[in-house]
Amino acid sequence: MADHYLLLKSLHILGAMLFVGNIMVTALWKLMADRSRAAGIIAYAQRMVTVTDFAFTSVGAGLLVATGWTMGQSQGGVTEVYWIRMGWYLFLASVLLWGLVLIPVQVMQAQMARRFQLGGAIPERYWGLARIWYVFGAVAVALPLANLYFMVFKPTTG
Repeated sequence: MADHYLLLKSLHILGAMLFVGNIMVTALWKLMADRSRAAGIIAYAQRMVTVTDFAFTSVGAGLLVATGWTMGQSQGGVTEVYWIRMGWYLFLASVLLWGLVLIPVQVMQAQMARRFQLGGAIPERYWGLARIWYVFGAVAVALPLANLYFMVFKPTTG
């Protein structure tokens, strides 16, 4: 096995660790912050959701795309082999959920949090957005976990 492939595979696993690890940890500490109902804690957690998504989730996603695409090409492309195709589609679905739903919700919540962190009331709109974030976030976590199945077991057909 070529050293080039092993380097790509190592970077791919690192990307998966950053991507999946951060989304799971972020979901837990955001949930705990929201459960506190303390404006300062929630505001800090919202800031950190943004920081860690940029620092870890996006870096992990970038590594997954670059290494997955490159390694997939050695198999004829990412859509040619069933387990790679399924992994690619599950990953894209997760990224779309983050980009179209979760990040916009996080941005709105962070803007609200900057206003209420110094003692203002937490608006009901924040809690409505939190419910959206938790529902879509659960799906966005489940998709990469399902992806792990395809990457590890490599089924040949559906």
